[in-house]
Amino acid sequence: MRNAAVTPAAAVTNKSRLARLFWSQRYLMILTLPAVLWMIVFNYAPMYGIIIAFQEYNPVQGFAGSPWLGLANFEELFIDPTFLDALGNTFKISIAKLIFGFPAPILLAILLNELRSQKFKRVVQSLSYLPYFISWVFVVGFMYTLLDPRTGALSSLLQTLGLVDAERILMGDPDTFLTLVVVSEIWKNIGWNSIIFLAAIAGIDPQLYEAAVVDGAGRFKRIWHITLPALKPTIVILFILAVGGLVNTNFDQLFLMQNSMTQDEANVLQIYAYDMGIVLGRFSYGTAVGLFQSIVAFALMFTANFTSRKLTGESLF
Repeated sequence: MRNAAVTPAAAVTNKSRLARLFWSQRYLMILTLPAVLWMIVFNYAPMYGIIIAFQEYNPVQGFAGSPWLGLANFEELFIDPTFLDALGNTFKISIAKLIFGFPAPILLAILLNELRSQKFKRVVQSLSYLPYFISWVFVVGFMYTLLDPRTGALSSLLQTLGLVDAERILMGDPDTFLTLVVVSEIWKNIGWNSIIFLAAIAGIDPQLYEAAVVDGAGRFKRIWHITLPALKPTIVILFILAVGGLVNTNFDQLFLMQNSMTQDEANVLQIYAYDMGIVLGRFSYGTAVGLFQSIVAFALMFTANFTSRKLTGESLF
């Protein structure tokens, strides 16, 4: 029977082989070093602060001196009606964005791929990318200007078409809040999010399209039988990540869009954590909300990943 233990000579050989591998890729290691350091400093080092979710944290007493509460902060979460409302609003907004926002960049990428004029395609691509680089502060201010019931150009157009009343303040209407959130999110991010799908489409062998044309396949059939199957792995992976992000809404967007008339609809988990942790100074309670979000996000992503692996064979891990 062979001895399964690793001999000292074999261990030395493995170490030297690993050292040679690192040395051969030293320049790549140097290039990735800033990203690794950034991850350690801003993502891993602060994780020690999670401990305050189980304490009545006092900045003067610090981590070691603050009294221990155990799960008291989490127990308070589930009896607080405001938290439950924030949880419901978070899922409502996130699911609406997932349903309407997730397919949008896929559709845009397919449409751009079908354009014959390369010049027109580049112009459309550039115009669709630009909103991503615009601050949400400017976007929301732009929305308030366009949707002003008296001076807004878009509001005047909707009034002319008879779609809204003359005195209706769309940015302050709870009934239109969700629609405006989803539409503005799609408008701002559709171009940027389509880049990865365009890259996946660029990797498709052109001979597949040529063979399909020879076989008499029309444009729709080529999309259905060639483009979409080629995009399937990318779509599945991004969908899993999107499901994991259902409890993480866009804080900047909702914080800026909320006002006295829509604050109930805009109250999501991130804004709730901000109000409780920063505004009211309840650092432990705000951290408990954030930790709850992280646990639920992990559970959602793990479930989506497991389901995808069983149904499609594609998964993150």
